[in-house]
Amino acid sequence: MKVSVVKNILEANDRIAQENRAIFDEKDLLVFNLMSSPGAGKTSLLEKTIDALKEDLKIGVIEGDIQSSQDAERIAEKGIPVVQINTGGACHLDGNMIRDTFKEFDFDALDLLVVENVGNLVCPAEFKVGEDFKAMILSVTEGEDKPAKYPLMFHESKVLLINKIDLLPYVDCSVEKIKEETLKINPGMTIFEISCKTGEGLDAWYNWVREEVKTRRSARKQ
Repeated sequence: MKVSVVKNILEANDRIAQENRAIFDEKDLLVFNLMSSPGAGKTSLLEKTIDALKEDLKIGVIEGDIQSSQDAERIAEKGIPVVQINTGGACHLDGNMIRDTFKEFDFDALDLLVVENVGNLVCPAEFKVGEDFKAMILSVTEGEDKPAKYPLMFHESKVLLINKIDLLPYVDCSVEKIKEETLKINPGMTIFEISCKTGEGLDAWYNWVREEVKTRRSARKQ
């Protein structure tokens, strides 16, 4: 019975996510779902990315947290549209939650919409929200064992950002081991080694996002 209930929940969510995706397609909007454990650096990465790209791209953000609006307030200081979703205990965002924010955005005025999911390495990987792809952050402080422990997150993501590499001299973590284990799970994964603190590796990420937006537009025109 439990398996059946979970299956029904996921199937219902997938239908809503497909409806969301149809709207994003109609508006020619690239959407990615940013996931990580708490403290890995999602909001810091978003702040850096907005600063680097806001002259080239019109960006909107949906912030997901169990409680508080701290992250949304940080993003709002960048002068871009942002909506906070408080899940009230749920460990992930779902398609219906995302759909409820649509009235707050002018999608015709956006090129890129980023969904910052609730900090969790399990549930967000299971629920589609209508995104083009999932992206995940793993900080080196979390250790090299996470791909083996949380394989679904790594399997479902298109891109992995290994953050806080400036701390490598102080932690027992092998980036090469993370990459090796990740590529066993998802051979097509694009991987960036970055530091939101120092800026190392971020230019490659910014350029990748620009290309994804360009590719999205080109595909729409065909």
